[in-house]
Amino acid sequence: MKKNIRIVLLGELCLFIAVFAINILLGGWGVSVIFWFLDLPSLIIIALVLIPGLFIMGEWSDFVKAFSVGIKQYSLLELKNITQAVGAAQKLTIHGALFAIIISGVFLLGRLDDPTTIGPNLAMCFLSGFYAVIIEFLLLPLRLNTERKMNEEMDFGDE
Repeated sequence: MKKNIRIVLLGELCLFIAVFAINILLGGWGVSVIFWFLDLPSLIIIALVLIPGLFIMGEWSDFVKAFSVGIKQYSLLELKNITQAVGAAQKLTIHGALFAIIISGVFLLGRLDDPTTIGPNLAMCFLSGFYAVIIEFLLLPLRLNTERKMNEEMDFGDE
């Protein structure tokens, strides 16, 4: 059975949003708490590590191909390159999040004289890790789909 990876990713995203919405609504905090989870600087830092990193390593085109594995046919070598590109994206995401956490931590430690800023700055530290988890949550099926296709190609080659 062929699975369209785009539908899988959309399903995962819908699942994540549903779980997030249920936690917020049942938690009794109200809808305004959604803004607590928005930190544009952390997302920008992660993106500024991930996207240029893939370009610098020459993996961007293979990473983009990962979204069409299972829809288009790729050779075994191309599938291996796509798997490596997604793996590089996973590692860059973690490194970008760690970079954002360190930057947020420095801001937190630099403003310890004002106790009212400790909570928001600490939340920024956690949000960077939260964003990395979300991105990893979306990258994992890309990698697994590519590895499954690669294994199918190798099995097909043995017959």
